[in-house]
Amino acid sequence: MRDRCAWPTNDLMREYHDTEWGVPLHEDRKHFEFLILDAAQAGLSWNTVLQKRENYRKAFAEFDPEKVARFTPKRIEKLLQNPGIIRNRLKVQSAITNARAFLAVREEFGSFDAYIWRFVNGKPITNKWRSLSELPASTPISDTMSKDLKRRGFAFVGSTICYAYMQAAGLVNDHVVQCFRYNEVG
Repeated sequence: MRDRCAWPTNDLMREYHDTEWGVPLHEDRKHFEFLILDAAQAGLSWNTVLQKRENYRKAFAEFDPEKVARFTPKRIEKLLQNPGIIRNRLKVQSAITNARAFLAVREEFGSFDAYIWRFVNGKPITNKWRSLSELPASTPISDTMSKDLKRRGFAFVGSTICYAYMQAAGLVNDHVVQCFRYNEVG
């Protein structure tokens, strides 16, 4: 039995923790996926979002920002009838808004990856937490990221959502030090 962070409480969450969470990400489509999923999580559990992830993949064009940016009001209404996703109008609309902003950032910086990694000077921040209770909900960096994303037209990118995104995309290593993944992703 390997030591791991305490938050994965079922097989789906353990699989996500053991293979994805905290791994430094450098692929734009995956960045877009995590932005959509972290925004969808607002006010909900990550387990709820993970259970709906495959439905999100189908509903949001395999997380292709070019396609999502072209979603019409008719498509939004169809998405709001889809029981496989979180049917919150503001969250669904934010995915389309964010796709458009994502493309603008990519145009300006060459890739979203080049833009987002600037917030951590191009390398992951490795924390040394001993328990989940030490993990912050936000940091000054996530505050700055949130403000800049909002200035660029993104929605559902508050500091807490940005910090969750930073954890997911490996901009920060928040595995507790005794977790077997701590050194693997560091």
